[in-house]
Amino acid sequence: MSREIPAPASPGLGLPLAGEAPPERADAARNRRKIVCAAARIVREQGPDALTMNAVAHASGIGVGTVYRRFGDVGQLLVALLDERERQLQEAFLSGPPPLGPDAPPAVRLRAFLHALADRVLEQRELMYAAEAASPEGRYRGAPYITQHAHTAMLIKHIKPEADAVVLADLLLAPFVPSMLCHLTQGRGATPERIRASIDELLGMSGLDGAGDGRADADTPTEQSRTEEG
Repeated sequence: MSREIPAPASPGLGLPLAGEAPPERADAARNRRKIVCAAARIVREQGPDALTMNAVAHASGIGVGTVYRRFGDVGQLLVALLDERERQLQEAFLSGPPPLGPDAPPAVRLRAFLHALADRVLEQRELMYAAEAASPEGRYRGAPYITQHAHTAMLIKHIKPEADAVVLADLLLAPFVPSMLCHLTQGRGATPERIRASIDELLGMSGLDGAGDGRADADTPTEQSRTEEG
């Protein structure tokens, strides 16, 4: 399996995985998966207000005592839902197939990553909106954002070496918060397709689409984005 090599020489470009946990027993891991999947289904079908520990226990077929021992309360379960989806996204852009994974050119990866990030925020906007409202600046201190920023900055550096990749990555990620995407979908009536098309325009205006310099179709020759057998 291939993996992306982080950039050790650039400050702020490490790639910590969000919420890494110690290894689990196989039965504990299965129970955790059942609980998280059941909670996700409840939120998807009924909304976050319908999420209770009893409802999750019933939907998962696991005793409510086990659910409480595993997650403590609904708040921790909501965090686990966000973390699980973030892990899926990270696995896709760190070691997955093109266009998100390391085998694709940097400009292609950046476009695919921002599309996937927009989809992810739209998908979990209610949960993420609650987290944003509780701690507006907390986003920037968390492992998920640190990883997303590092990944974005690394790709920018490949596409546009002369750019201030660290600051530009923050600016490029700034719109990907639930309040903004809710405003676009509810206030502006923008569809997900329209949002993705506008992301493409933003990348073109920023010179990050790789057009005109061959980077959109080029290989990724530097150490930061080369792949190796893991």
